[in-house]
Amino acid sequence: MADFLIYALLAGLGVALVAGPLGCFVVWRRMAYFGDTLAHSALLGVSLGVMLDINLSVTVTAVPLIMALGLVYLEQRGFLALDTLLGILSHSALAAGLVIISLLPDVRVDLMSLLFGDLLAVTKSDLWVIYGLSAVVLALLAMLWQKLINITVDPELAAVEGTNVALVRTALMLITALVIALAMKVVGVLLITALLIIPAATARRLARSPEQMAVAASIIAMLTVVMGLAMSWYSDAPAGPSVVICAAFLFSVSLCRRQRT
Repeated sequence: MADFLIYALLAGLGVALVAGPLGCFVVWRRMAYFGDTLAHSALLGVSLGVMLDINLSVTVTAVPLIMALGLVYLEQRGFLALDTLLGILSHSALAAGLVIISLLPDVRVDLMSLLFGDLLAVTKSDLWVIYGLSAVVLALLAMLWQKLINITVDPELAAVEGTNVALVRTALMLITALVIALAMKVVGVLLITALLIIPAATARRLARSPEQMAVAASIIAMLTVVMGLAMSWYSDAPAGPSVVICAAFLFSVSLCRRQRT
């Protein structure tokens, strides 16, 4: 098997492993639009990195993190409803990124790979970054798991029991920003949220507990990566969209199964 295909498979599995449990919180807390906003800010990070000649891994990670912190600040200040803020920042970040890229005439940027991913172009150094960040994210989720569950079920009761709800919610947003920066190489800006949401939504129909759902979501996400890469290899279709199509297919299959009560 070609090295580039092995690297693509390993990268996809590494991202899918962490996208599963995090995607559960995105589904439970209805944070899909928040994920889109951070994904669009990742494109802004790419354009700023190119313009300022900074390592793209740094800017693609830093800009979504800054955006997440900005959203937390604006939400706490109560300037506007959260969905309105997300709409403003999401489209503004995407437009700013595209405008900056268009104003760099001496730099050629593959917009298709940015928007829809370039999984088959993953290198060995990318794998180190993906698995390093995945390990950090999984460790953080393990440490905060019960507190995240508590603030998801009943934030007021969690606060009474001593949980710093604002701090835990901010940590979840920052972890989401990290994973989105991580997944950009795999499925691109426009499809990142799908990789988070669809496997988790599929697992929700199969699991009896939050822990079962998290594990099932990771397994389903990894299965979609394998299926998507196979589909891309045999049909010469783009790898990122192929992964999302396979995730949607598995979700459609899960709809045929009666959900447990």
